Amino acid sequence: MDAEKIISELSFKAVRSSGAGGQNVNKVSSKVVLTFDLNASQALTEDEKILLQENIAARLTSENILILNCDEDRSQLKNKEIVTKRFLELIKKGLYVPKIRKATKVPKSVIKKRIKDKKNISDLKQSRRKPNLD
Repeated sequence: MDAEKIISELSFKAVRSSGAGGQNVNKVSSKVVLTFDLNASQALTEDEKILLQENIAARLTSENILILNCDEDRSQLKNKEIVTKRFLELIKKGLYVPKIRKATKVPKSVIKKRIKDKKNISDLKQSRRKPNLD
């Protein structure tokens, strides 16, 4: 995955942010909407596209377009940086393939230790019993 290539494929749109903020919010378009078309991406291989479709399916539209918003800051430039960083983290997490766990045998020393501990506890409980007077 080449981050610079992917960033060049992003499209940004500035929108007026919602909520309280006084007169400034009515004039300035500080909210940034990022869109990324997964199917049209040239920066990702077909395998990476399939992996992303599976891993971030909940975040994609029916046309496999990823849409992210950011209106945390009053600055449009900072919001663009924040949403781009968020996008890259999401892609990295989506492309992560966990290692397959290899089953291992239980070591003989562990088995011996467990049996020895069981024997010690058994002996201890045995010594607590009242003597059998037959």
